[in-house]
Amino acid sequence: MEGLKVNLLLPPDQSCHKHEQKRNEDEPLIEKQICAVNDMNEGEMREFEVENHKMLVIKSNGEFSAIGHLCAHLGAPLVKGVLSNGKVRCPRHGACFNIKTGDIEEYPTLDGVQSYQVKIQDNNVIISACAEALETNRRTQLMLAPVSLSKRIILIIGGGPAALVCAETLRQQFFKGRIIMAIKEIHLPYDRSKLSKSPNLGIKSLLLRQPEFFSTYGIEMMTNMEVVSVNPSKKRVGFIDGTSQQYNDLLLAPGCVVFKYRPRKLYCPGADLKNIFSLSTPEEARKIDRFSKGKAIVIVGASFIGMEVAWYLMHKAKSVTVIGKRKVPFQDVLGIDIGTAIMKLKSLVSNLKSLTLQSLEAENVKFYMENTVIEFRGQNRLLGAVVLEDGVILAAQVCVVGIGVKPATTFLQNSGIRTDVMGQVIVNKSMETNVTKVFAAGDVTTFPLPLRNDEAVSIRHWQIAHSHGHVAALNMLKKKASFHSVPYFWSTMSKNSLRYAGYGAGSEEVIIHGNLDELTFVAFYIKGNNVIAACSMNSDPVVSQVAEVLSLGKTISKEEASRADMPWTKKI
Repeated sequence: MEGLKVNLLLPPDQSCHKHEQKRNEDEPLIEKQICAVNDMNEGEMREFEVENHKMLVIKSNGEFSAIGHLCAHLGAPLVKGVLSNGKVRCPRHGACFNIKTGDIEEYPTLDGVQSYQVKIQDNNVIISACAEALETNRRTQLMLAPVSLSKRIILIIGGGPAALVCAETLRQQFFKGRIIMAIKEIHLPYDRSKLSKSPNLGIKSLLLRQPEFFSTYGIEMMTNMEVVSVNPSKKRVGFIDGTSQQYNDLLLAPGCVVFKYRPRKLYCPGADLKNIFSLSTPEEARKIDRFSKGKAIVIVGASFIGMEVAWYLMHKAKSVTVIGKRKVPFQDVLGIDIGTAIMKLKSLVSNLKSLTLQSLEAENVKFYMENTVIEFRGQNRLLGAVVLEDGVILAAQVCVVGIGVKPATTFLQNSGIRTDVMGQVIVNKSMETNVTKVFAAGDVTTFPLPLRNDEAVSIRHWQIAHSHGHVAALNMLKKKASFHSVPYFWSTMSKNSLRYAGYGAGSEEVIIHGNLDELTFVAFYIKGNNVIAACSMNSDPVVSQVAEVLSLGKTISKEEASRADMPWTKKI
């Protein structure tokens, strides 16, 4: 092995946290007495201010700790979250942080939160922190910054969260070799989940890490590099430009490709007209935003991508029409009752003299459900109309297609790496494929889900991809880690947000508490006698509570889910 010089670095503007690096001795500590020991109850979380900056103070098992008060993912207040087993879970997106160190305990998040020194003196709780730590709520964890590298190469195919978390975890575990990320797109890793929620964002606002981050930590970025072959016997990956790259360990995390509107058994004339978009890149998302103002928009697909675009455009476009194959949006995932309620989503509409509630259908969005597109029509190669299966012809100047994706794994043909009938890479709990030194993570995988007795599943969640990448990295380094996360996802609908935890496929019954018409509800999906998933709107942090119970390996019975007093929360 070659000689190695390393630096242990935190990015600029990070913590003086005692677990991470020594504080600058010239920077004085700020101390403040915030409360008496008996002012807080056991298991209580409370926000306090120090020098006009908030922090979260926690009393657990008789001990006090203090960490950053906002989730490092999207800034939700952790005080409204779930305290359990030495961690606090975000009330909105399920990320978890260690209450002592602020480190990541569960995803989705790339950063931990700050932690602050706490001492008890004369029965009072006293917080100590440097000014820099108080000003920065989030904290990127300690990573190795190599000056020279060993010969071992870990090659990562893909630029999504699975790939990025894998690379970061390797450096956090002090891996001294080369890390190479080969990305098909021209961009560095970015937040693809925001393309449908905020198509107006430019790439600078979407980047998960800034360019200097990768150079600091010795992560070599190869963009615009499409993989065409993998040869495990030679441990070499081939690219479309004719070049190739050797590896010692390989992570397959290429993600999925978006379907254009060409149904498998039906040719759709006109699918190549201009102004038909598939939301596959930030540039395409910006075009949707730019071209839709004052135009007639047709959205093909009534699941999360299609509906999020509809909500974004409904006050921007002249009209928005959604085409879906099922009876209601989200029917396969959320069920008919919730899908119906969301289709009739009520939002505040500002009038000259008052604020009124008006349904989504009555505003600017129309639905043609149990239908499909059979033709696109236009002139001069520009879209003008969409023809439906039932004969309806809709004026359309822009069409957004959100009918699904497929795994980008065609390059694995003849590699010997096992895939299922859908092209998903088959992995075990360690994210290992059937080929030695080859791992896979994220949307392209079929993996065993502990929550369902290791049933082989394919779940394309942002949070799942993070966890996969983390587990894969640990196993590359022989840490013997297993995937154990509870699936968690969310969607934004106008000013309402839906949360979902668990895996509801095969549910036999749905128990709903609350008011569907007002979109304030919690739904439990039942199989046999137990809850297998839950979703909610405007009812935080119930879904995070469910996720925490399930993550502890405990069950919620049908009887417990039926009771409004939520007795199952006592299992946390």
